[in-house]
Amino acid sequence: MAKSINILLLFSLLAFAPFCHCTKKIEGSLFPQFYEGSCPRVHDIVNSIVAKAFAKDPRMAASLLRLHFHDCFVKGCDGSILLDSSGTIISEKRSNPNRDSARGFEVIDEIKSAIEKECPDTVSCADILALSARHSTVLTGGPNWEVPLGRRDSLGASIQGSHTIGDSRCTSFRQRLYNQSGNGNADFTLDQNYAAKLRTQCPKSGGDQNLFVLDFVTPTKFDNNYFKNLLANKGLLSSDEILLTKNKVSADLVKKYAERNDIFFEQFAKSMIKMGNITPLTGSKGEIRKHCRKINK
Repeated sequence: MAKSINILLLFSLLAFAPFCHCTKKIEGSLFPQFYEGSCPRVHDIVNSIVAKAFAKDPRMAASLLRLHFHDCFVKGCDGSILLDSSGTIISEKRSNPNRDSARGFEVIDEIKSAIEKECPDTVSCADILALSARHSTVLTGGPNWEVPLGRRDSLGASIQGSHTIGDSRCTSFRQRLYNQSGNGNADFTLDQNYAAKLRTQCPKSGGDQNLFVLDFVTPTKFDNNYFKNLLANKGLLSSDEILLTKNKVSADLVKKYAERNDIFFEQFAKSMIKMGNITPLTGSKGEIRKHCRKINK
């Protein structure tokens, strides 16, 4: 499942990810024990519902992880991805990259409903996303980490700047299969057997919205196969290939993570903590939504 996220974003985080003393407050307000007194069962509630959803649909783990990524990299980790369109709000769900690909909203709804019954007006939707991403990673065999908490929810959304993180659409890599350099030829750096397999579901025209996993080997398991695929010239996107060809630093990281799953896990956990601290709303900023799909009246 590690492959179902944008690894370029992870590499950017890894380059600057400091060691996190997670028992201390982060960014002035976020720390793992934030709900210890106000909602002590929040972890149990999130874990239980995520586990149930995963048992029903193993792909849901990757979907919840992608939601957290998308939320953080658009406006910061503020739950804006969860908002439906209403009034002056244009939902990020309607952006072309996210339409019909972002999923897992109903799981977040179920978690929020259960938490509101246990401790109303206390836990933000942004924190629910962060906790769901962590437990999804653990469920699929990935690393565990303490999640800094205390985020508040946004009062709006941003349809501009939305990202697709996870499965990639045919239209985003068709050029590699048919006309990489404008000469009518496929990308020579792509394994040709793999390319032939991709062409069966991604024709020269049509099928623009067909989805493809970034790791075809273990799509529902969290591991380092994504990096092994890159070394075998089976990275789906041109941006994947750049990790090997751009410079020695990124190429060495690919090789290291392909060889050492434990090192990848350690760095991934640090990166998730760092990403979760991208411009969070804290203190009196934003709100604690009662329903994740709409702002409070």
